[in-house]
Amino acid sequence: MISMSLDVTIITGMSGAGRSEAAHVLEDLDYFVIDNLPPMLIGKVAELARSTEKSIRYALVVDVRSGDFLDDLSAAIDELRRNGAHTRVLFLDASDVVLVRRYEASRRRHPLSDTDRVSDGIRRERTLLEPLKGEADVIVDTSGLNVHELRDRLRELFSEHVVDGELQVNVVSFGYKHGLPIDVDLVFDCRFLPNPHWVDELRPLTGLDESVRDYVLTRPGTDEFLTQLDRLLELTLPGYEREGKAYLSIGVGCTGGRHRSVVVAEQLGERLRAHGYRAAVHHRDVDRDA
Repeated sequence: MISMSLDVTIITGMSGAGRSEAAHVLEDLDYFVIDNLPPMLIGKVAELARSTEKSIRYALVVDVRSGDFLDDLSAAIDELRRNGAHTRVLFLDASDVVLVRRYEASRRRHPLSDTDRVSDGIRRERTLLEPLKGEADVIVDTSGLNVHELRDRLRELFSEHVVDGELQVNVVSFGYKHGLPIDVDLVFDCRFLPNPHWVDELRPLTGLDESVRDYVLTRPGTDEFLTQLDRLLELTLPGYEREGKAYLSIGVGCTGGRHRSVVVAEQLGERLRAHGYRAAVHHRDVDRDA
């Protein structure tokens, strides 16, 4: 039987999406990091930890090039959980356009490309990883994050003050015209609310400004919308917890991601914290041009 103190985070995802940076962050958080580990060896790492009395946190970086990747990784994760190890899968993702740009900047060849086209390798890797992404405990979209923002997001998720078994909720506001986030579990659309963009004095401001917040919160439909969201989450979040989900990401969208969705996301974060959940709020598109 594996020691109950064993804590394992599997870091995986798209090449170029930030696996190495994630490994550095977790290493800074006192995880024992092993890079490029074939999934078939994960069980061996667990065996080495069996006799350790103190709490151990491992971060194991694996990628799709490691042999029979999906079958081996699935079997290793099942074995860890069956033997009592606290196990989670972190999947790093980014849009194809961003991944191509990163590869062009680094002048590296994609590991799964049989041609000189990076896009061919990205397409093949995304297809191979799709089943794993669907089973991941937490997905982080790094498309719009610089290295400092990525580090902050990962510290939020994996720092020591996070309580095992506690549902962590991430609320992100976004603009539909900039595309849906690729790392959210639930999406709520607030484009039906009156838009501050059409109020001249509010257009250059954001939902973080008091005048915009007051405008959105006093419009017809806003209070009822928030009340119904509150009831829905009261019903569903305990169910997610019973099913063992440790991370939940909620997207709140409006047209541009600067006004209505920002206000609603902030309100949602406050309500979640009032219900006792650990909730972080991010605004993906708030700094984009109006």
